Amino acid sequence: MILNCIVVDDDEMSRKVVVHFIEKTNSLKVSNEFDNAGDALRYLDEEHVDIIFLDVQMPEMSGMDFINKLEKDIDIILITSEQKYAVEAFEKRVTDYLVKPIEYARFLQAVQQAQINIELKRAAAVKRKEFFVRTDAKIVRIPYENILFVEALADYVIIQTDAKKHIVHFTMKGIANRLPEDYFVRTHRSYIVNLDKIESLEDNSILIGDKHIPIGASYREAFLDRLNFL
Repeated sequence: MILNCIVVDDDEMSRKVVVHFIEKTNSLKVSNEFDNAGDALRYLDEEHVDIIFLDVQMPEMSGMDFINKLEKDIDIILITSEQKYAVEAFEKRVTDYLVKPIEYARFLQAVQQAQINIELKRAAAVKRKEFFVRTDAKIVRIPYENILFVEALADYVIIQTDAKKHIVHFTMKGIANRLPEDYFVRTHRSYIVNLDKIESLEDNSILIGDKHIPIGASYREAFLDRLNFL
C-alpha cells in the first residue's frame, strides 16, 4: 500500500528534510509540498491524500487553524520546533507529533502509526456495504457494488447505479469521504468511478457502459496507479 503524502511547512529546509524522508520510505509517495496552509487546503479539495506532514507555526494560517478548517478525515503528523504544542496537538486527535530536528527513526515510528490508522479506516469502510440517501422525498438504500460512477451537478451529485440515477444534495468532497477508497477513485473534479465497473480506457477517458468519463490531468497519475496493469 503506497500512501500519498503532502508536506506543509513555510521553512524550506524543514520541508526538504521531510520530503527526503518520504522519498526514502518505500510505502510513501510525495504528492506535493506547500509553504503555506491555504494552498494546501485548496489542493486537498481536489486531490486524494493519505498523510499530511504539517508544521504548527506558519504565518497567516497556523497548523492548528489548518486542522480546524480541514473537512476530510486525513492522518496528520504535526511538526514543530517546540514541545509546548503537544497537548493541543493530541486534543486535535493528530496521529503523532514530531519535534525538529527530526530523526528518521522517529519519523518511521509516526508513519507506522498512520499506516495502522489508515488500514483500520479502510477495513471499516469495506465492512459497510451501502449508504442511504434522501432523494425524491424518500430515503433510498444504495449498495456500493451497484454504483457505476458519481457525477457533480452544481450543488448536487448524480449517483449513477446499474438501475437508475439518484440526484442528491451533497458535495463531491463529502461523497468521496463516504465511499470506500479500495473500490472508488476520483478521476476528475466532476467524477468518481467504481474501479470494478471500468470496461476500458480510451485516450483521456474511461468507458463505463456507454458513458465516457474524462480523466483530469491532475488526477491521471493517481488514477493509473490504482489500476492493475500487466
